[in-house]
Amino acid sequence: MAELRAILDEAAREGLITVEAGERLAQFLAERGVVVEQHTTAGSEPAWSDTETPRFVRGFHDVLITIGILIALAGLWGLTSLHAVLPAILVLAEILVKRQRLALPAVVLTLAAFAWTFRMMLSIYPPNADLWVTGDGIDGFIVAFPVVMGLFYVRYRVPLALALAIFAALALVLALVFRLLQWVSGDDAFILNHPTLVSFILFACAVGLFIAALGFDLSDRFRRTTRSDVAFWLHLVAAPALLYSIRILLSLDGGWLEIMDPNSFKTPVVVVIVGLLMLIGLIIDRRAFVTSGLLTLGLAIYGIFRQGSATIDTYIFGTLIIVGVIVLVIGTGWIPLRRIVLGALPSIVVERLPPA
Repeated sequence: MAELRAILDEAAREGLITVEAGERLAQFLAERGVVVEQHTTAGSEPAWSDTETPRFVRGFHDVLITIGILIALAGLWGLTSLHAVLPAILVLAEILVKRQRLALPAVVLTLAAFAWTFRMMLSIYPPNADLWVTGDGIDGFIVAFPVVMGLFYVRYRVPLALALAIFAALALVLALVFRLLQWVSGDDAFILNHPTLVSFILFACAVGLFIAALGFDLSDRFRRTTRSDVAFWLHLVAAPALLYSIRILLSLDGGWLEIMDPNSFKTPVVVVIVGLLMLIGLIIDRRAFVTSGLLTLGLAIYGIFRQGSATIDTYIFGTLIIVGVIVLVIGTGWIPLRRIVLGALPSIVVERLPPA
């Protein structure tokens, strides 16, 4: 039965069983006369859905439970000490995530654990200019995040937790690199005094994050496991990280790039960069990668309009119309556009990407 095959795939996606265990179970049932059909598309490839939908909500039950979590944790956070919140998060995670595998509560509890870690580290490292500008002690501040999120993922297998652990680990590596450069140069304000090198380092980190996201994607071409969900979260951050790191590189000759400045000749360049990122999103079939650049695209188009003599209403509503049309064209024509783009790529590349 094709339905049974779909159930096994869903169980693997939710982390209840491994993909390998699902395949073995399907073979076990087939050997005993139970027909377990493999979904097929036009060819002989496994079934694949073009929804790009991480499992956030499976019903209003998840929403109701999530509302209860938010209210209860907010009340507990306000009435008790910070130390009492983490046990509550873990107890709820054991019941709602480990046992019941509720998707939206898993996301919220992961974010709650991350927020708790951030607040706890702020109590240990009081915010001050030296911490954020010179980086003095910031590596100690960051180190808790990959540890906490890594342990949370090992226990509960929430894709967001792994993505946050990767983000935090990359941030820790970045902080350690800056600390090493400060030590070698003897300049405590190295970050402020060497913008060119810092910009290239930030760009390299953004590229590294994108490569990590792409690695999860390529390992799950048909998006049937939780690796696809991890890739979703990584792409959601990788796109703006690439965009703004490139913007920093473009602004080295005169401070931060002001894309709303009508005298800035770089504004069209930002539009081109966002267009390239959207093209990459089409190739890898990640709408999240495309969506992340829409705000900057709107600001850039607004900056272009300001170079004319139109009224401010024309700036605003003209920008909204153009961005809206772009979203509608990309959204409704996603699959045909992908087919056109993939048709221009070598077959060896297309065979590793999600089908169109």
